[in-house]
Amino acid sequence: MSFQYYLSTWTKALLFLRLSLQLPRSSLNPPPMASSLHSNLNFVPTTQSTVAVGGGARPHRFSIILCGPRDNRGPLLKGRILSTEAIQAIQALKRAHRTDPTNLPTHMLSRLIKSDLIAAFKELLRQDHCILALKVFSTIRSEYVVDWSNYADLVLALTRKGFRDEIEALILDMEKEGGIQCDDSKGLSRLIKALIDTERKESTVRIYEMMRRSGWGSNVTVDEYLGKVLSRGLRRFGEEKMADEIDEDLRRFCRGISEKPRV
Repeated sequence: MSFQYYLSTWTKALLFLRLSLQLPRSSLNPPPMASSLHSNLNFVPTTQSTVAVGGGARPHRFSIILCGPRDNRGPLLKGRILSTEAIQAIQALKRAHRTDPTNLPTHMLSRLIKSDLIAAFKELLRQDHCILALKVFSTIRSEYVVDWSNYADLVLALTRKGFRDEIEALILDMEKEGGIQCDDSKGLSRLIKALIDTERKESTVRIYEMMRRSGWGSNVTVDEYLGKVLSRGLRRFGEEKMADEIDEDLRRFCRGISEKPRV
């Protein structure tokens, strides 16, 4: 609804009331634009008029309530809307970290559902509280299957803050937990690309070895884009033999290799 339409409707309505009840002209002034567009209900100050009843007159008070536009709220974003429980967990972690970083109350995280944990994790990353986000991420991994895209987000955030050792530890933990599954090629490509962009050669090689052990290239069909990204990255790190193995798999599964993507 445009402001001009709103203003015209307001003026016509009050003009009709003024003619019917003989209101003062000042009541025709609309409320300021800012307040009328940013609240759903606009209250006009109470107006008093005199109405004749049975030969006498008595004061009559009334207020006018107008409904403003209802489309001024932004869309809900998945994974970014924090519940009360998630907010309380974030605040508790931040308070404890300021007091004693070695004694964080991570036990409260186990009471959160997965969506709250993911939302808290992303919010802590957004605030650059990477160590706290890593604690939340550990809880998520211990209870749920985590998307590779979340791994990629964490790797990029840790790199920004200079926590390179934490990246290596993250990949090592992944290896100790039994390796990886290659069913989400898109998310895995994001993780590998993040490792390559941040110059994590050892972690990239370790990811490739885990993929091989999971059957990638033999029991698992090679995804063309994932293979090209990985081949290009390993060749960039000087791992020519591994890159050649991937190129051979691509020839078998994808019938030729086109231009490699830039990593």
